[in-house]
Amino acid sequence: MAKEVNLTEELKKNFGFDTFKGNQEAIIRNLLAGKDTFVLMPTGGGKSLCYQLPSLILDGTAIVISPLIALMKNQVDAMRNFSAEDGVAHFINSSLNKAAIDQVKADILSGKTKLLYVAPESLTKEENIDFLRQVNVSFYAVDEAHCISEWGHDFRPEYRRIRPIINEIGVRPVIALTATATPKVQHDIQKNLGMSDASVFKSSFNRPNLYYEVRPKTANIDKDIIKYIKSQEGKSGIIYCLSRKKVEELAELLQVNGIRALPYHAGMDSTTRTQNQDAFLLEKIDVIVATIAFGMGIDKPDVRYVIHYDIPKSLEGYYQETGRAGRDGGEGQCITFYINKDLQKLEKFMQGKPIAEQEIGKQLLLETAAYAESSLCRRKILLHYFGEEYEEDNCGNCDNCLNPKKQVEAKDQLCAVLETIIALKEKFKAEYVIDVLLGKETSQVLSYQHEDLEVFGSGQGDDERTWNAVIRQALIAGYIDKDIENYGLLKVTKAGHAFLKNPVSFKIVKDVDFEDIEEEVPMKGGASCAVDPELYSILKDLRKKIAKRLELPPYVIFQDPSLEAMATTYPITLEELQNIPGVGAGKAKRYGEEFVKVIKAHVEENEIERPEDLRVRTVANKSKLKVSIIQAIDRKIALDELAESKGLEFGELLDEIEAIVYSGTKINIDYFLHEIMDDEHIDDIFEYFKESESDSLEDAIEEFGMEYSEEEIRLIRIKFLSEMGN
Repeated sequence: MAKEVNLTEELKKNFGFDTFKGNQEAIIRNLLAGKDTFVLMPTGGGKSLCYQLPSLILDGTAIVISPLIALMKNQVDAMRNFSAEDGVAHFINSSLNKAAIDQVKADILSGKTKLLYVAPESLTKEENIDFLRQVNVSFYAVDEAHCISEWGHDFRPEYRRIRPIINEIGVRPVIALTATATPKVQHDIQKNLGMSDASVFKSSFNRPNLYYEVRPKTANIDKDIIKYIKSQEGKSGIIYCLSRKKVEELAELLQVNGIRALPYHAGMDSTTRTQNQDAFLLEKIDVIVATIAFGMGIDKPDVRYVIHYDIPKSLEGYYQETGRAGRDGGEGQCITFYINKDLQKLEKFMQGKPIAEQEIGKQLLLETAAYAESSLCRRKILLHYFGEEYEEDNCGNCDNCLNPKKQVEAKDQLCAVLETIIALKEKFKAEYVIDVLLGKETSQVLSYQHEDLEVFGSGQGDDERTWNAVIRQALIAGYIDKDIENYGLLKVTKAGHAFLKNPVSFKIVKDVDFEDIEEEVPMKGGASCAVDPELYSILKDLRKKIAKRLELPPYVIFQDPSLEAMATTYPITLEELQNIPGVGAGKAKRYGEEFVKVIKAHVEENEIERPEDLRVRTVANKSKLKVSIIQAIDRKIALDELAESKGLEFGELLDEIEAIVYSGTKINIDYFLHEIMDDEHIDDIFEYFKESESDSLEDAIEEFGMEYSEEEIRLIRIKFLSEMGN
């Protein structure tokens, strides 16, 4: 069949392209010859064409199994654009009604339809299997095939049932396609689809035009992102967050700051989701803030940056998501914000899953941490993960290569690692090897009696970070190997044994210590060098003066962190003052004039250049939750009932109410207090706060001993702050 077809002519006729990209032509010839085909091709390499063109050439209908409804719609629209006949491509999934499905079936049986997209869930339905048995199937394409493997980043159990169903409908050639697969995942896919003898076509995973950078995630992340987007005026970008809630909040924050952005996640109704996706594709907006559900198969070639607000769960997920930048070969900036706490959170989410799944998830997270913390070329690490060697020493297009760290000799450390792995009979993971090197008497070490080994404690001269770096870089250099099948046990390779016999120079780059960086949160504590000490003390004096005049404790006017922020960013208008943490519109109006005047005078006198730092506008009242709490209190709803209706613990509700009064909004909770407390107890605590130097809860609890509960003290403090300060 393949011989009779002029593929270049077919390509020109059907898609208007003059030449094939990479190994597209070889893949298509293989499929046309009726052979099973496995395609590993990075995002943007042109995977879809590998099954679209053969489907138009061969008799019958090709069945494409694809995981996402949005993706199917996108692909079907694209195919219809290329053809004069609308019936050329169809999809069947849960979004269609009965009449629409009948129309699809009629088109297929009449021979019009060359491509049928099916979700795996729809494929398993009995009535669909019965229908497809009557169809002349040309071949099956399994798109996003990594969903089959639980080692892949998007595991979908229903993908595991594809092979038995193919056998039921009728055996035809299979083409499996994915943009990300480690050797382990590739093996898993082939085994599960029963295509171990398939021809494998693997393109390089290197995307030279993509720039990779990992930044520490500090308290200023929102400001950093807004600043970055404003520097990319008019360019398209995607921001990935792990939670739907964060997606909504960040999209709203960007809008308030004049950025054309919309959210996208699986929890939205499908109409809104499709509208938001289309707005991005049609460039009505610049930025889409999304969970990972966004972007599979979205063919937008000019996404110029992809930002990860949260570190992804696996390097495969990371590679796939960053791969949506610069698909046209132009600029693509991939910026990730990392903090170790995020990984701990992700690990928590895994509790409750089967142990084997938790172990797999943990291994994937460790790989991600290794990537983020390493000072090695990021391209080298990524490609090594996908089983590809990158020969260059410096890629010139990642943060580590553009700012190389000093290398240190680690020949002795590598010998110690290799000796320890051998002494442990190659049966343990990296963390355990490091415990033994550092001489840690953990319960596991003691139960194996490894504290008696000669190597135990032999690495105490170096810290854990150094040992991590030695192991990671020895893996990339090929001296050790990680047995992924067995949860990442370390083995010494042939090259490793040779190194032990005859050690040569082995230089490493120390990992970045993100722990140090995350502590340095700006605008906290008087020690921060960003605070102008002279202005800070002027503001404290002013606060004292106003407090005396109004007979109030100073903290009621503004809290210390708010003064520190003022002495850092120099707000000189009431509008700017409202961007200071802890200053709402109410407070700014009530006390702001005098503060702004003093700051302005100080700036002029000392000829201070105010940081042309972005004034990030915050979303009014931060959230709908706060607005609904204020309304409920106005309606005099009991606070315990209110907490329950909002799905909050009582303490969490008090956190929200405190934030409301601290930013200057007046509320009245007397109706609730009189229900639960005696008047004299209320007066007692109220007087205490009136005379106290601080609003510290600990101090108040110490003062009242066991007389009042923490909740009672917090409630009166809320009453006090609201009445006296707002």
